Amino acid sequence: MGQLPKSRIEQLKREKREAKAAKKRKVATREKIVRFLVVCEGERTEPNYFRELVRDRYSEVRSEEIIGEGRSTCVLVKKTEEIRERLERQRQLKFDRVWVVFDKDDFNDFNEAISLAERKGYKAGWTNEAFELWYLLHFTFLDAAVSSADYISKLETEIRRNEDYQDYKYHKNDKGIYALLQSIGNEALAKRLAEKLRRFFEHTLDYKSHKPCTTIDLLVDELEHPENLLKDGD
Repeated sequence: MGQLPKSRIEQLKREKREAKAAKKRKVATREKIVRFLVVCEGERTEPNYFRELVRDRYSEVRSEEIIGEGRSTCVLVKKTEEIRERLERQRQLKFDRVWVVFDKDDFNDFNEAISLAERKGYKAGWTNEAFELWYLLHFTFLDAAVSSADYISKLETEIRRNEDYQDYKYHKNDKGIYALLQSIGNEALAKRLAEKLRRFFEHTLDYKSHKPCTTIDLLVDELEHPENLLKDGD
């Protein structure tokens, strides 16, 4: 059998290089998407907030599945495992970031839920005592341990300071809360104050004693800036 002409050899080499480059581009494109699974304790309050956030902060490098499960703490973490496995089987794609969102409220397994989430490789978006603390931090600092009802009362007071909202009444499932916070609140302030609260409790992993405290700002930041995860290779 004769040797291939030089031109044909060069053509085959070129085709091989192009095929290799195309494969690299396909892999690179796939890896430029950060896939989030966010499973929330509340069926509507937290999911409504996060859905409005991602609708407002479009990113071409983020895809997200946001689910309200109506379960709490350790039960929620275990349910998240089921949801993740089912969705990954259906889609044949793994999630890059799994967040479990829950409050302390009156649950006794709060610490265990955070530890369980970490062992499974999930991120815990927790608040002690209630999710409304994150809303309140858009307006003012709070370092006193108060009840969930007090968070709502203080939040209403802060919002009513705005002349357009003097008769404001908070409703837990309000789809408009995200837009309201963006309009008259200060998200950058909320992030700084959430970090400040966490610094108060750096010396202990007894999360149930971290009151008030939250990590919701970390989830918000990831959803708003998924490109940072690609940059960090996290």
